[in-house]
Amino acid sequence: MILDGFFPEINGSKNRIFAAELFVLICSIKIFKSSSMSIKGILTGKEKKKVKAQKNSEEMSFLEHLEELRWHLVRASAAVVVSAIVVFINAEFIMDKILFAPKYPAFFTNRAFAWVARKFNSPDLAINTQAFSIINYDMAGQFTTNLSIAMIGGIIIAIPYIFWEFWRFIKPALYEKERKHATGAVFYSTLLFMLGILFGYYLIVPLSTHFFGSYRVSAEVVNQINLNSYISAVTTVILGSGIVFELPIIIFFLSKVGLISSGFLINYRKHAYVLLLLLAAIITPPDVFSMLVVSGPLIALYELGVFLSKRIERKRTNEELLEA
Repeated sequence: MILDGFFPEINGSKNRIFAAELFVLICSIKIFKSSSMSIKGILTGKEKKKVKAQKNSEEMSFLEHLEELRWHLVRASAAVVVSAIVVFINAEFIMDKILFAPKYPAFFTNRAFAWVARKFNSPDLAINTQAFSIINYDMAGQFTTNLSIAMIGGIIIAIPYIFWEFWRFIKPALYEKERKHATGAVFYSTLLFMLGILFGYYLIVPLSTHFFGSYRVSAEVVNQINLNSYISAVTTVILGSGIVFELPIIIFFLSKVGLISSGFLINYRKHAYVLLLLLAAIITPPDVFSMLVVSGPLIALYELGVFLSKRIERKRTNEELLEA
């Protein structure tokens, strides 16, 4: 027999059975080693599950990926709809206490600017000293405005869950090290978005309402702000601020995949500053003070992105040195 050639000293049926089992085990170990599987993983069963998961992931077709993405979008949309229903039911409170609040002198930001104006004896620094009236021209104007507020409010409330669903979709495609580096991505994305919402609501919106609400081309013209115009301006500023505050997260992921580097960001820093100033000029009233107030945090966010990009490059360099 073949085993006699390999094990000539083994005689007897029991010894032959033992030798056969040993031979099979050695061959199995070699096969598993060639498949990058550890003996510990074989014994515990973890390696088998890992290979099965990798096989399923590799065998997923493009349509299966689309199906997976579809269900993530369905769940995210359901969260938005449920949140929108809650906002729609509480529309009167949201309109009176939140969206209309920045145009009144008692609003926090308006009182802060009034204090600064008194402190420096400069009345021009006070904003929204007189509340303007808001009217509605359209038959269904208030209803359609309520619907738009409900949808935007639903997106804002559901944004943590939306980020989480997006993270669940891309997480299986990442390596273990990349998952560790991306820990807290949902939390920090949500935090920056909410900070942007608060920044837009408490700073940009009061400045915008003051400028456009008090601007006069002639004393003969009285401002009567349309409801849809006011709500559209406020919600655009708030959502835009939340999206702009995601700049460090965008830079982080682009640096992780190697599309940009800290050197690129530093070399084009002046160009980026000009673009940020233009962006600040777009989302704020056309005056220098408002533009500078808003552009400061935007520049700080850009510099935070540069810092994160440098940190990623240092970690990548250290890992390469350890592997070398």
